[in-house]
Amino acid sequence: MKASTAEAVTCALSVRRAAKTDIPQVIALDERVTGLAKSAYWHDAFERFGQRGLHERFFLVAEAAEAEPGPRMLGFIVGEVRVWEFGSEPCGWVLALSVEPRARLHGIGQALFAAISSEFKQAGVGKMRTMVARDNRLHLLFFRSEGMMAGPYIQLEKEID
Repeated sequence: MKASTAEAVTCALSVRRAAKTDIPQVIALDERVTGLAKSAYWHDAFERFGQRGLHERFFLVAEAAEAEPGPRMLGFIVGEVRVWEFGSEPCGWVLALSVEPRARLHGIGQALFAAISSEFKQAGVGKMRTMVARDNRLHLLFFRSEGMMAGPYIQLEKEID
């Protein structure tokens, strides 16, 4: 029987900066997870976070070793260092995180989170933030398991007529 993607990822995993050739796989993974095709969004995100300001912007991918069966790209994380928004001292923001559904619970999210944490630390910041939809239990549980908790800011919103 052929090994599943989830079984394969326990063997060899690497996290690296995304390349332009990764974007079709990012688009496909995001569509599998969200049910929405957002090609233009991800091409723009790669230009902003994968090609410019690389000392403060990060677009990372996790991939399985070449010999492993199944898809090579198993997840991605995007973030940046933001400075003085709403009076906040410089901190790292995680803007997107996704892991291949069949490969979850095998350390891929943790590896991506650790890698971007390291990038933020090298950029000189000691705090990370993200936003999670209240009904996104998966992301909420993941980020809490990584030690994140409610911060000092409250998000406010209003429908625009």
